[in-house]
Amino acid sequence: MRLGRVIGSLHCTKKYPALEGYKLLIVQPVDSSNNPEGRPLICVDTVDAGDEDVVYFVEARDASIPLKDPLTPSDATITGIVERIDTINGELYRR
Repeated sequence: MRLGRVIGSLHCTKKYPALEGYKLLIVQPVDSSNNPEGRPLICVDTVDAGDEDVVYFVEARDASIPLKDPLTPSDATITGIVERIDTINGELYRR
């Protein structure tokens, strides 16, 4: 599971049938301090995330598990929206 920030959306005229009804969002992975880390990727949205939301997502084989059909092709799937990140030293993020 990784953290990321939604930076945009992807619109398709045709999708694999099992992806119908899901939004595709562009997510910038971030580190635990909310700094960009690596290249943005496209994620299937299962939680109705929006622009600038900090989300957590899963990749590889785990990305298909949250979808209605576990054989749906997905490299990355958003599984939650982060409301707040707390550490021993204080708060890192609050929505």
